[in-house]
Parts: sequence; structure tokens; C-alpha cells
Amino acid sequence: MPSIMREEAIPKEKVILAKNYPIFVADTIGVTGPYQKLHWHNVLEINYIKSGMGYYIINGQKFEFQQGDVLLINSNDLHCAYETKDLVMTVISFDSTWFIHNLRFDPELFSPFREMGKHYMNLIPRDHPAMGKLRSLLFELQEEHVGEQRSYATVVYSLLLQFLATVNRQCRIEGEGGSEPSISERQLEKMRQVIMVMEQNFAHPWTLEELASLVYLSPSRFSEIFKRAVGMPPLLYLIHIRLEQAVTMLEGGHMKVMDVALECGFRTLTNFNRLFKKHIGMTPKASQKQHS
Repeated sequence: MPSIMREEAIPKEKVILAKNYPIFVADTIGVTGPYQKLHWHNVLEINYIKSGMGYYIINGQKFEFQQGDVLLINSNDLHCAYETKDLVMTVISFDSTWFIHNLRFDPELFSPFREMGKHYMNLIPRDHPAMGKLRSLLFELQEEHVGEQRSYATVVYSLLLQFLATVNRQCRIEGEGGSEPSISERQLEKMRQVIMVMEQNFAHPWTLEELASLVYLSPSRFSEIFKRAVGMPPLLYLIHIRLEQAVTMLEGGHMKVMDVALECGFRTLTNFNRLFKKHIGMTPKASQKQHS
């Protein structure tokens, strides 16, 4: 059985942004594989839900969202997203150092991220009194980013600055308004370690007992904590990891479907075809033809 290394955990993703314009703005349709994996990154993130429904698991807490909601995700937040129905959302990722000079004048600018769970929540609901202004700022920001007219970077910068200031001023919860996480940092760290091993050894025929033993927990306790942290049971998450690898291999076009199935840890072609169709929405052969 593959062993776990105590010092390992899910590595923080390093999002590379342009130094003179360190922001990413794009619409996503549905939730792709990488977003369904528990991850964290070195940038701050804002999501605006344009349509549809879904939910985030952030540091073990579940946040259900729908059209009109806004979510803030800190660089230290372990999170993954899932679609419930017809999801389209605007994703804005940016480097906080872009605003380092503003912190001289407004040191509380990033309080919504620093004080997440205490005076601010990851989810700003669609009926919040400030939502009209926040939505307007995000729409204009995206239009400027896409249009790339003269001085658009300055306009995008100023709109994002206004957005952060508005959240800081109008979305603060006085007192200890935030709820306690349903999972401790120590428990999250254990789940990070297990997921790292699962991703590195996805073809191994893991059992629930083996995975639980990696972090010295009983299978039932491990399964309970894992589901709270990730949003799905451990063995179902393993299937998602394997299918993501299978899609990548099929895109290459040079491997037989049976070989891909075996390489990714599926014992039979029938089971691979069934799970692929169920979770990806098409057969492996159809996926391979689509990408070739």
C-alpha cells in the first residue's frame, strides 16, 4: 500500500498572472474537473453567479448558491465547487499585491478576506442591500476587461478597488457573526494528506479501510470527515480523480480505451464505460473522437 508522507499536503496552486495586470476574468459554464477537486491557490477570488445553482465546500462548510449570489474565496481557503443546475458564473482571480499601495491609506481593505468566518462570510446573498452596487461594479469590470479600450487596466483596477471597499463597508457582520467551521484545521490537514496520496496513486485499488489508516482514523470517522471537507465520499472522489486522468489520456488519441481503463485503476472495461458515461456524459470512445 502506498505510504503517506507526514509533511505532504495539497500544494497551493500558483496562479501565474501578468505583473502589470495581475487579474483573470472569465465566465465558466458548469464546473470542470479541477474545480471539483479540493484545492487552494495564491490569489484571491470573487465568483458572481450569473445563472443556475450549485454549492461550494469551503474549509468544510457547505455554501449553496444560485443566480445573483457572490462568493469571496481567500488564498488560504480549501475549496471545491459543484453544479446543481445550469450553472454559469463569472470568476475573478487577482493578486492582492496589486493593491499594496492602497493599504497605506486603507489597511482594512482586505478585511473581508482576513476576517472570513468572523466578521464576513464567504457567501454574499443575492438579497443583500449592497448587492445592486456590487453587481453593477462586477458587470462594468468584466465589460472593461473584455473591451480592452484605452486605459482599461486603470478602470478595472478602480472598479475592483470600489468593489473591495464596498464589501468592507457594507457586508461586515458586527460582533461574532460568522459560524464556526464544521471541520477543524487539523482534520482538514489530514484530508489534504490523504487526497495527495490518492492523486499520486490513483490506480491503486484503494479500500476505505486503507485510506482511513493513512491518517489513523476508523473508516466511519474518516468517511464522515472526508465528506464534510470535500462534499462527497472518499471512494466516489477517487472515481472522479481516475476519470479526470482518463479524459486526459483519451485526449492524446494514441491509447486504446481498454488500456486507459486499466492505467486509471478500473478493473473492467464495462465498469469504466458505465462510470465514464455517468459522470462525463458520454462514452470514452465518443470523448476520444471529440478531442481527436
